[in-house]
Amino acid sequence: MSKVVILSGSPSTQSRLYGLINYTTEQLQQAGAEVTLLNVVDLPAEDLVRANFNSPDITAALALIAAADAIIVASPVYKAAYSGLLKIFLDLVPQEGLRGKPVLPLFIGGTLAHLLVIDYALKPVLNALGGRHILGGVYAVDQWVERLPDGAYGLSEELVSRLDRSVKELTERLQISNI
Repeated sequence: MSKVVILSGSPSTQSRLYGLINYTTEQLQQAGAEVTLLNVVDLPAEDLVRANFNSPDITAALALIAAADAIIVASPVYKAAYSGLLKIFLDLVPQEGLRGKPVLPLFIGGTLAHLLVIDYALKPVLNALGGRHILGGVYAVDQWVERLPDGAYGLSEELVSRLDRSVKELTERLQISNI
């Protein structure tokens, strides 16, 4: 069973980003992948800021990344870049920590004006971490994700279509295909 880690750099677990994360998780699980969500916001702030590699929480989080067959990097877009929370965690990942792993970016922002954040802000950092199999990714606009009264999320048809294509590409890379 392929192991996929979803690395969320959202400072809020109420973010619409979780509409993308939840949908992607369900699709990957249906395809036969084991999916683990790593919320950076749940890690001790002081350990992150001080790069405390002796912290059991940081060690465990980095072990998840190391053991993964693929990584999904998810973040909201603030000020034309991914979250600082995501960056502070990525700074702890070893230099070659993403080598050989497909990486799928999932981003959400207020407007299409920040569409290129994946290409110009994220991909150079992933490349520096050994990421050579960076998939196209999905950039969504907030309006494409509706918060439903039951706490779930409704996704626009276009967004579902784009997520489905990205999950299919990832599962093909991982050679799993229950979809």
